[in-house]
Amino acid sequence: MVKNSIKIFSVILLMGILQQIGHAQTAEAEIDIQHLMKQYEAVGLSVAVVKHNQVIYTHSFGLKDLENGIPLTDRDIFRIASISKSFSATSIMQLIHAGKLSLEDDVSDLLGFKVRNPKYPDKKITLKMILSHRSSINDSQGYFTLDAINPSKNPNWAKCYNDYEPDNGYQYCNLNFNIVGTILEITSGERFDQYVKHHVLDPLGLYGGYCVDSLDQTRFVNLYEYNDSTKQFSKAADAYKPNQEIIRNYKMGYNTPVFSPTGGMKISATDLARYMIMHMNYGKANGISIMPKKYAKLMQKQISNTAEGYGMAMMNFYDLVPGEHMVGHSGNAYGLYSSMFFEPKMKFGIVVITNGCHTGYTGEYNNFTRAVLNSLYNHLIK
Repeated sequence: MVKNSIKIFSVILLMGILQQIGHAQTAEAEIDIQHLMKQYEAVGLSVAVVKHNQVIYTHSFGLKDLENGIPLTDRDIFRIASISKSFSATSIMQLIHAGKLSLEDDVSDLLGFKVRNPKYPDKKITLKMILSHRSSINDSQGYFTLDAINPSKNPNWAKCYNDYEPDNGYQYCNLNFNIVGTILEITSGERFDQYVKHHVLDPLGLYGGYCVDSLDQTRFVNLYEYNDSTKQFSKAADAYKPNQEIIRNYKMGYNTPVFSPTGGMKISATDLARYMIMHMNYGKANGISIMPKKYAKLMQKQISNTAEGYGMAMMNFYDLVPGEHMVGHSGNAYGLYSSMFFEPKMKFGIVVITNGCHTGYTGEYNNFTRAVLNSLYNHLIK
């Protein structure tokens, strides 16, 4: 009896010590991040840390509204830019699993108009090439409408293609993923934003989406672009621009880019971390299967030998966090910088989103989000 009491007391004592250590590490991380925010003049910052498949820490710093001094909270949602591509690709993988699509499908057949590099007219451009940025397509004609690459709409459509043969080179291209979203819509028969909500967000219990008008706009985080000349931030007016007129006259399977499958997801850092857990576990989270393991692995597998280590809407970095192989995606638009990276074997990951800062890049990395990500890793993971 005495021995059991001693054991119970020892466990309680150990738990208390570990809790104190955890509080100390969290406090140190927050002090470090406050210094980084000051160094990079960050407006606001939301972070979330996953360890052993659990969200162990979330916090928001600074402001969501600079003009009115409104603090940023964990409940607030950001337009997360190019991390959005992974939601589009995840949805496509569901349709591939269902037998409705194949990675080798000809994009011309899927879209209903010719998608061919005029320098290689006999080489088909496949869904896999689009998903991996190996299509030879570029953004020179814009990417907010399919008119840019549609030969019947744009007399300069040929400029949308690079000189190299499809699947023989890599160039990151936003138009690729607005095409992906359109293919998703055509194949599923469900409007793009609704498909992602019903088949990815809702099953995981996440709040967010691509349609501005379907979300609580009081939760939107203002995005701010830094002007090097004036040394000031300006609010990005178009970040959450409603598209009610286009949606009222919406043409299924063509107007899809209005939702920006390439960059238009709106979600909080905390819910993005919960989504990240699904990818960390190759398609499953909390007993919910979003896609089979083999398709999640296909997304993460590096295809191009480039600095981004791109697979299909997933990057592979080996020096983002020293000594770790980090998988995920980053984003940059309207002054926002976002990062969602995880280590699938060790089951940890970190989400970092800022709505504006004065920063630069070192190689492929945004200096501020990289510094914050490494601070959280060193204090709360390592």
